[in-house]
Amino acid sequence: MDRTTLLKELQRIVSGGELRRAALEKVAALIKESGNHRWVGLYDVDHAAGLVSNIVRSGPGAPEFPTFPITKGLTSAAISSRKTVNVGNVASDPRYLTAFGTTKSEIIVPIFDATRENVVGTIDVASEQPNAFDLQTQGLLEECAELLTPWWRASH
Repeated sequence: MDRTTLLKELQRIVSGGELRRAALEKVAALIKESGNHRWVGLYDVDHAAGLVSNIVRSGPGAPEFPTFPITKGLTSAAISSRKTVNVGNVASDPRYLTAFGTTKSEIIVPIFDATRENVVGTIDVASEQPNAFDLQTQGLLEECAELLTPWWRASH
């Protein structure tokens, strides 16, 4: 699926008025399909509770850590830096929380609140291939997160 088609389809999903979970299931599946990724998860970030929680996933198996402290994992780095974390070899990164033994690379893309001050969600994509997420793929996933930003909390 090309970039334009993916972004148009995401826009259609988030403007369709569906319940949040149903819409996000479609978003996760679309992102997974668009890059032939093994696994995509969408997470809420609750700063008050200090927790990150999986909302939906597309791919085999539930995450090993469906809820975890905001201070753990690659997600913690994406939240604290407010930047995408793209790890080509998770085995060499001590921050990685092993969710699937076959994961070789992972990318965590932050989703911001309307003020762009706080990370309120993340897109988590895992691959069985090392270095699976080039700069073009990262840019596309960041565009997906940007598209989700105004809708994310409004749908909560």
